[in-house]
Amino acid sequence: MHTDIPQGQALLINGTVGVGKTTVAEAVGDLLAKAAIPHAVLDLDWLRQSWPAPPNDRFNFNMLLRNLRSIAENYLDAGVARLVLAGVIEQQDERKQLADAVGVDLMVCRLRAELPVIHQRLIHRHRGEPEALQWHLDRSAELDGILSRVAVDDFAIDTTMGSVPDIAASVIRAAYW
Repeated sequence: MHTDIPQGQALLINGTVGVGKTTVAEAVGDLLAKAAIPHAVLDLDWLRQSWPAPPNDRFNFNMLLRNLRSIAENYLDAGVARLVLAGVIEQQDERKQLADAVGVDLMVCRLRAELPVIHQRLIHRHRGEPEALQWHLDRSAELDGILSRVAVDDFAIDTTMGSVPDIAASVIRAAYW
């Protein structure tokens, strides 16, 4: 392990549905592994998966926070230097809660892409699932607008064009990792 690596930092890769959060997070993890930097990559959607979500918590954010507290602590205790998170936050308060849950410094990167490109990705991803496709198409535009207004991010990276490894490298550079 590199001795000059600051310990315990987290990066949330934020963005609308279909922008490539999970794919880029995994590629960031690959680059960190090549650099021998201890890390963990977490898709936050899996930490909120339970049914039914409480009526006042549409996307089960409180369950995500509960799970993340335990998981982040376990990874950090095991020597992980970087937590790479893929997920969505829509408010400054959610950013603070997420930072509290990981218990270390949190940076937020917003991935952006042109909506027609996102829609093509969603059409490919949800082929044969017309209801899921329509929900995701509607949500992509809605969420893109929300994220532009709330500006919870420290920096943004465009994913409209470019290879996933190049985009991941841009994320790492912008995060000063």
